[in-house]
Amino acid sequence: MTASKDNKLDNSIGFQMGVTYRKLSNLLHTRLKMYEITPEQWSVLYQVDRTDGLIQKEIAERCGKDKPTTTRILDHLEGKGYVYKKTGEHDRRSFLVYVTDKGRALVEETLPIEMQVIQDVKQCMSDAEYSMFLGLLLRINRRVSELTDRE
Repeated sequence: MTASKDNKLDNSIGFQMGVTYRKLSNLLHTRLKMYEITPEQWSVLYQVDRTDGLIQKEIAERCGKDKPTTTRILDHLEGKGYVYKKTGEHDRRSFLVYVTDKGRALVEETLPIEMQVIQDVKQCMSDAEYSMFLGLLLRINRRVSELTDRE
């Protein structure tokens, strides 16, 4: 392939979203490093902190992760003392996940880091553009979910 040929992926929404996601994730990873938590772990912990007593399936859906990945992340968070699991009263096969005081404190301490990443990224666009962009992302998310559900 010569340098003069157009790269078809330059205009691929999936490719560009993937590249951008990895860059954002790396930026957040760097900023969270001193807390010894990854962006993936942080997003799961944040969801548990927002709504104590979620089942694993709900956490996975909220974070956009599959169940095995969510289970692995929850096990890491439990090992670090940030969450604990309780067997469900109505379904003994499932468990409810709760945040510990240590986990809640970590979210409170690191939430400003996440908010700063958002602010830093927003500097390249207006508030109207940011709102439109989020709306488009949500629309794409719904569309991809519809397509996935059909297959």
